[in-house]
Amino acid sequence: MKTIESTKNERVKAWKKLHTRKGREQADSFLIEGDHLVDEALAASVAIEAMITTRTDYETPFSGSVYYVTQAVMDELSMTETAPGIIAVCQKKVWKQPTSLTGTYVLLDSVQDPGNVGTIIRTALALHASGVILGKGTVDVYNDKVIRSTQGALFHMPVYTGDLHQWIETFKKETVPVIGTALTNASPLKRDQTYPSFALLVGNEGEGVQPSLLSQATENVYIPISQRSESLNVGIATGILLFSLQG
Repeated sequence: MKTIESTKNERVKAWKKLHTRKGREQADSFLIEGDHLVDEALAASVAIEAMITTRTDYETPFSGSVYYVTQAVMDELSMTETAPGIIAVCQKKVWKQPTSLTGTYVLLDSVQDPGNVGTIIRTALALHASGVILGKGTVDVYNDKVIRSTQGALFHMPVYTGDLHQWIETFKKETVPVIGTALTNASPLKRDQTYPSFALLVGNEGEGVQPSLLSQATENVYIPISQRSESLNVGIATGILLFSLQG
């Protein structure tokens, strides 16, 4: 176990850069914090570059570099209110493009809140979705808050990025219906409206899905809600729609 005591250490400076999108893209790696996420990463065979811990007696099946750091260094690296005893540096995983789009997919158009994106990934895994696709304007999936919100689902759910217009055309070519979500020019979600395979298109917290994407959808729907309720959180709405459309 190697020891780092100073927050000015060059390795600490490099790790701290992973809290920025630019830093993560340059290093092709990201940080995870806490025992739960580290255990999930190990269970999913995520490529881990290094473990960072304040525990002198820390034991792990990880065979790579383990760094013992002071609490000051851990506080410098942590993005949580109470710094954990363990942080891991992980390599980004590039999921192979699916050979078939049969199944259930969620397409995110400019969803900017990290908590919402994390919740959607976590919900997609719970409801047996095949993948989540992040379109332009959507927050980086390796954002600290996104990672924490997924509660480890990020390591098990395929996440892709790309132009949603092109993804929608590909779904339609494979005769997989694309269900858009909108408050106008849309049909109410029906209780018996189910599909063996589909792509669900959800959008920005304030603006919704772009009109150009909605025009490509097979059908656009909305969730009938109480008139006393103004709207649903996009994460909650995604869960309702996934559960309902799968039947």
